[in-house]
Amino acid sequence: MKYKTDISLQEVNNTVPIPKNASFLRKLFAFSGPGALVAVGYMDPGNWITSIQGGALYGYLLLSVILLSSLIAMLLQAMCSKLGIVTGMDLAQATRVLAGKKWSVVLWVVAELAIMATDIAEVIGTAIALNLLFGLPLMLGVLITLLDVFLLLFFLSLGIRKIEAFVFTLILTVFFIFSYEVMLASPHWGDVVRGFIPQKEIFTAHLSGQDSALLIALGIVGATVMPHNLYLHSSLVQSRRYERSAQGMKDAIKFSIFDSNLQLSFSFIINCLLLILGAALFFGHDPEQFGRFSQLYHALENPNVVGSIASGLLATLFAVALLASGQNSTITGTLTGQIVMEGFVALKVPAWLRRFITRGLATLPILVAIYFWGDREDVVEGLLIYSQVFLSIALPVSMIPLIWMTSNKKWMGEFVNSKLTITVGVIATVLLVALNLQLIIETATKFFS
Repeated sequence: MKYKTDISLQEVNNTVPIPKNASFLRKLFAFSGPGALVAVGYMDPGNWITSIQGGALYGYLLLSVILLSSLIAMLLQAMCSKLGIVTGMDLAQATRVLAGKKWSVVLWVVAELAIMATDIAEVIGTAIALNLLFGLPLMLGVLITLLDVFLLLFFLSLGIRKIEAFVFTLILTVFFIFSYEVMLASPHWGDVVRGFIPQKEIFTAHLSGQDSALLIALGIVGATVMPHNLYLHSSLVQSRRYERSAQGMKDAIKFSIFDSNLQLSFSFIINCLLLILGAALFFGHDPEQFGRFSQLYHALENPNVVGSIASGLLATLFAVALLASGQNSTITGTLTGQIVMEGFVALKVPAWLRRFITRGLATLPILVAIYFWGDREDVVEGLLIYSQVFLSIALPVSMIPLIWMTSNKKWMGEFVNSKLTITVGVIATVLLVALNLQLIIETATKFFS
């Protein structure tokens, strides 16, 4: 189903050549990249605390939850690839066609707030990492994040392939750091394998004075799929110069889904490593020690907690990985902001101005909180938690139109979702929305009590 719309991300659309009559690996390399930018959203600082706390409180029990949430993410991102390649529109543009101009303004506001909420989490992660590594006050660290717009402009001038390579390098950095830390932690691998099998204890396990295993599971699943990733992926897949024919689109869908699943497998492994690290080092210790980034950092440098396994190095690598995770959002958040602004309301502004506005609005509540309550990590991390709750509210705005459009033959033609995919997609959507509602209720209950 074709509609007349502007080109999504015009600066990079149809710019990456695809070799003809090439081998599978050469074609895969040409299509690889968008998945890396998408995978970043599945390993943000908000997921770190949830995964490590899950391991510290309940051992390897919740590994099966990470597996389930990753499989749902792969399904949704595959739908994003199909939508962008077949319709020639990103999710924001397609939703505007579906909902009409008036509703698009409302949906745009929700999407913008979701991007800002994501940015808040990344700003906090970066500021805390700078504090842990260099002792910078949180206020100064937050202000420094305003300057990363220059880093973004530099990479935008180099082209989309350089951006993809930079982000993938940061992902590998995080991956190798936590692989090394888990290797030093010497987890019980038999228990790790059993953790991927769902257990009834997920629904019954509860520690006195702590969140239940089910609530932490809700946090892992509910906060995994972020709305901005769906808009981003549906646009980035169009950066490849594939043939706009039935066969060309079929090949593009195949390779883009392969790329997406490969990169999301990295984020799945990283999230598992975080939980395994929490279980191997902290399970059985006082749970109150591991609720915040600084507590985790100091626990990793404390020989009484982690033993004599290069404890100082463990803590430093943890902070470096946190800094890398925070910087990834500099690029993906801005690109997504451009996509939703141009897609929903056809408004175009320079990239540098877009970045300053988004990052400025994201840092404002953090600076206000620090000003009134002081340079306290518990205050800014409270903002991080509530930003994730807003993402839960915004998620249906992107998920429901995605499922509907990719399951509609008028939109997708021969590429429409199969009945099995539709069934699984609807179940996944209902599950995610229900879990997010539960997470919102639990958070609101805690807040008001």
